[in-house]
Amino acid sequence: MKIVVIGGTGLIGSKVVAKLTELGHEAIPASPRLGINTITGEGLAAALDGASVVVDVSNSPNFEYATALEFFQTSTRNLLAADAGASVGHHVALSVVGTKALSEGGDPATTTAGYFRAKLAQEAMIQASSIPYSIVHATQFFEFIKSIADDATESGTVRLPSVLFQPIASDDVANAVSRVAVGEPVNGIVETGGPEQLRFDEVIRRVLAAGNDPRDVVTDPNAGYFGIGVSERTLVPGDGASLGEIRLDEWLRQSAAAKTAVA
Repeated sequence: MKIVVIGGTGLIGSKVVAKLTELGHEAIPASPRLGINTITGEGLAAALDGASVVVDVSNSPNFEYATALEFFQTSTRNLLAADAGASVGHHVALSVVGTKALSEGGDPATTTAGYFRAKLAQEAMIQASSIPYSIVHATQFFEFIKSIADDATESGTVRLPSVLFQPIASDDVANAVSRVAVGEPVNGIVETGGPEQLRFDEVIRRVLAAGNDPRDVVTDPNAGYFGIGVSERTLVPGDGASLGEIRLDEWLRQSAAAKTAVA
């Protein structure tokens, strides 16, 4: 089966391409640097010719509301039109657990709530189209935990709420997206998260300690998530979610081993 992966050279996309290839499918990576651009439409029709499934794991260049909204609306509009032209039978898109709550948790002009509003707009376009679809909602990736700490740092101290957090390894996200891609369209949302529910501040503390980062992590009920207010369960999937296999400690060991190998 021919499956085109939009954003196929990025962190998740490259892993999805590798997994689908391992499963015996013809997985085609698509990105602007490969001459396939969902914003301009360049190379899109040719790439989708004969495709059964399109997987969209592309992302906005930044979290700013207007930029993200323009990116997701333009890209998705062009993709869905190309899907229809190529008679694609399944459109799969990667999104975020808690998108609606996160979109409502702050000022879209000054916090990343605007980014999540843009993701909701993308999802609405997919749901309103005639293309059978599946939307995968994933929790935050282990790989981006340090950037969360950086954003939450004030005067050398990391301030975070002690809410539930269920981050996931990018390998597990790619596996979840690949499973959905080779299955029948659900015409709805599938959630995935890591195998452990932990405390937000404790995850950050463990990741920083593993990297010998001296910053203190302080529990602050008034702190947010990239400027967004979050409740106890905003950042975790609901019951019935597909769970990954890689635990935080295992991922930290793998990351340390990879750094040692490179050095």
